[in-house]
Order: sequence, then structure tokens, then C-alpha cells
Amino acid sequence: MRIYSAVLIFFIGSILGLAQSKTIWFPSKLNIRPFTANLLEARNGASYLFGENKIRLDIGSSKDILQIRRRNTVLSFGADMFTFTRLRSEKNFRFPVETIDFFFGINAGYKVKRSSGAYGFRLRFSHISAHLVDGRYLQKQNSWVDNYTPFSYSREFIELFPFYQMNSLRLYLGLTYLIHVIPDGFGHGIYQTGFDYYFPNLFAKKVNFFIADDFKINNFNEGYFGNNIAKVGMKFGDYNIAGFSIFFSYYSGKSVHGELYSISEHYFTIGFNVGI
Repeated sequence: MRIYSAVLIFFIGSILGLAQSKTIWFPSKLNIRPFTANLLEARNGASYLFGENKIRLDIGSSKDILQIRRRNTVLSFGADMFTFTRLRSEKNFRFPVETIDFFFGINAGYKVKRSSGAYGFRLRFSHISAHLVDGRYLQKQNSWVDNYTPFSYSREFIELFPFYQMNSLRLYLGLTYLIHVIPDGFGHGIYQTGFDYYFPNLFAKKVNFFIADDFKINNFNEGYFGNNIAKVGMKFGDYNIAGFSIFFSYYSGKSVHGELYSISEHYFTIGFNVGI
């Protein structure tokens, strides 16, 4: 926890040093935009899982409540609230909801702008919980799919994401400390690395091709396993602010949904996001 204490001291010192800065409440633009391939980011959209007959639905928001700006430095404080849901695709345009994960938390960001990019970090304190939903219960068989029955799943954690940006290429690391986890068996540390790269105005003005990847190492029952998300797509609008994007992705690792955390999954998706 020493690294998080050091970051907290740094924030307090930054606030004192920015006393003569410009203060903006509820700014329209995020100080640190979501990391494109990172799982735990607020999104609004959906994606279809090829070969799985499943759909993922994302509903959420990430907002800066306060930004303190001085010269080329921005300090921000905000909040994140979102869900990511798995639905099963059936005939007659029916989509029973199988499982849903809830995320909410507060965040702080620090960014130093340079002529060719930026560097800084994002700190978040968050809670996440997961729930099986009635769409995964088979009425005729009077049982849950694959006999996976509901159980308590939740975690509270602190995460630190330092990043370095060169033009439209952003590299980042992630260090997550799990304060409390249900069920037992998870290690306290999650280690992460990734990047996103946008090709601004490649085909037309405000049409941006992008590639991104996120790799995460988790610990469970004293064993380690990796999760990887790779994305390619097109974003319409300026690449560094909210817009509309369509994408292909590949996921490999344990299920992203807490109630299904022990299941290994590998699948391609096609989807879209709006407004984040």
C-alpha cells in the first residue's frame, strides 16, 4: 500500500501547488479518457459474441466533477458508474438476461500536457458486484444453466494507472490492490499493461482507425492466469473526446462476469460504443 500512500501525498501537494489555478466544475471533457481495451471502463453500447450466441450490453457514465488547471497541468476528480451485462440471443427477437455486473467508484487524475503528448496517472477507488439473472434459469428443467447457481460476488479495490502518451499512441500500466473480495481465493494484486493507438483522419476528416490491447494477470488459489483483450475499429469524431465507434475484438481468459469467473472463454466480437 506504500505506493498508494505516496500517490495520495502527491495529490495533496499538487492541490496546494495549484492553489492559484483555474477551477472548473463539471467540465464537458474528461481529463483522462478511458483506456480503449481496458475491461473496467464506462461505455454505452453492445457487442455480439461470435460462436457463443451471446450479446454484451454496456450502460454507464464516467464524469469529471472538478478539474483544476494550471498552465500545462490538469488535476481532476470524478466518478464512474456502469454495468456490463450478458444476454442470450434467442428466436423471435428475445434476449434473456443471464448475468450483470455493477461497478461504481470515485477517481482522481493527474495529467501533464506536452507539445507531442502527455503523461500522468489515474487513481480509482471502486466497488464491483455481480449477479446471475433469471434469463439463466431454465424453467422447464427447474435448474440453472450448467448448474451454476447464484452466489455472493463482490470486491472493493484501489487501482493506479500511470500512462505515457506520444501524439495518439498511449501506453499504460495498471496496478490493482484488492481490499476485500468475496468469494475467498483471490490474491490481492492484479497487474496490467496495455496501449491504444489512433490514426487520426486516416480516411476522412474525423474518422479515426484504432488498435488497442490490454493484458492482465490475476491470481486465484495461488495460481496465476492471464486475460487479454485486443481491439481494432473506427471512431467517428475527434479521437480524444466522446464520439461513436465500431470495433472488432478478441477476448481470451477467464470470464469477465463475476458469477462466471471460473469459466475459461475465447471469442471474437463485433460491436459499437456511443458517447464515451
